[in-house]
Amino acid sequence: MASLIVALDFPNEKSALDLVDQLHGRVGFYKVGLQLFTACGPDIVRKIRSRGGRIFLDLKFLDIPNTVAQAALEAARLGVDMMTFHALGGEATLRAAGELLARRSAEEGWKTPKLLGVTILTSMDQAALAAIGIDRPLDAMVLHLARIVQSAGFHGIVCSPQELGRLRSSGLTKLLFVTPGIRAAASAADDQARAATAAQAVRDGADYLVVGRPITQAVNPSAAAEQILREIQEVRMERA
Repeated sequence: MASLIVALDFPNEKSALDLVDQLHGRVGFYKVGLQLFTACGPDIVRKIRSRGGRIFLDLKFLDIPNTVAQAALEAARLGVDMMTFHALGGEATLRAAGELLARRSAEEGWKTPKLLGVTILTSMDQAALAAIGIDRPLDAMVLHLARIVQSAGFHGIVCSPQELGRLRSSGLTKLLFVTPGIRAAASAADDQARAATAAQAVRDGADYLVVGRPITQAVNPSAAAEQILREIQEVRMERA
């Protein structure tokens, strides 16, 4: 059943750690993305981990195979639990990272993170794909990239909640599905073009829900997190 990851999309360490402390006992998994990692560096990962938090490092690596593999190695050595790569980098790039991490983790004695391929960003729709020269239908492109991720030996994918149903029915049952773009039914979508509620995403097969602004910008972040957790629990009870 799905777990909640809170996205710490903040410009400074204090804001991020204050929220980790505020949510202690309710949430144990946090996303460190480009903004926070750039502002604070790798030490923010160590500080969240020292508070008992698990880390989803969402840097979406995309470069030539050697560069991606070496960057992923340094990130994995921080002790993160999951990390992301752009599937658009291709199977050779993903495979190079996976093979290097498997080899070095065995040699150095640390646990390999779950490796995730990002399919199509949740801010993009069909028109946005067409604007960069991709004419394949969006859901077909997501499926194509998911199969590349699976072929590379990765553990899972990042996709919007709107593709979950088709992906789950397409033989990709061994992959983890990590789903951003989660919004409350009455809240604004912000810059998410392909969003859904937490309950709908869980029903459609999400393993992890990544939630940022609906929690981090709420008047009461703890209450907002509790609401998401209640939605997850309600789906669990439906299936019991």
